[in-house]
Amino acid sequence: MTPPVKRRLASAALVLLIILGADAAPPVISPLPAPVRDGHLPVEAALAQRRSIREYRDEPLPLAAVAQLMWAAQGLSHPEGFRTAPSAGALYPLEVVAVVGRVDGLPPGVYRYRPASHNLVLVGEGDQRHAVAAAALGQDWMEQAPLIVVLSACYERTTRKYGARGIRYAHLEAGHAAQNLCLQAVALRLG
Repeated sequence: MTPPVKRRLASAALVLLIILGADAAPPVISPLPAPVRDGHLPVEAALAQRRSIREYRDEPLPLAAVAQLMWAAQGLSHPEGFRTAPSAGALYPLEVVAVVGRVDGLPPGVYRYRPASHNLVLVGEGDQRHAVAAAALGQDWMEQAPLIVVLSACYERTTRKYGARGIRYAHLEAGHAAQNLCLQAVALRLG
């Protein structure tokens, strides 16, 4: 890895640490609309239509779409606490963060998704899309998205049980959650 790439990855890690480590004194909690569990687009159609999009409509994202995306990534899908993406040992190492730029009914900021209560907790105020795009190796197109979803992992949740291979399990889970996000975005026609 070249030194500039290492520096950018280090700055990305720093941005996420600052974002996720922010402590607001009482937390600002934003409830989300309940997720829809019986959409009208078959999974086969969503798979066939899924494409990477780097140009976005010039309009805010509805709060219901954010709620649906958060649920698709890591929401509860069973009364016993199981989630929408599989997880080794049901340990759920992923954290889902919504970097909000333009969402109806939600001020710009950085929010942590809480699956158990299906809500967002404000952890950083203001539009941080530029900082995230810069930390993501200069992916400037990200700044135009009304929402950036960041997936991170608490490796200790899986390495306590599985040792070093728990890191790989967390990476696999991130892939599952990201695919859920992509398919849900297609189903919501967010391209």
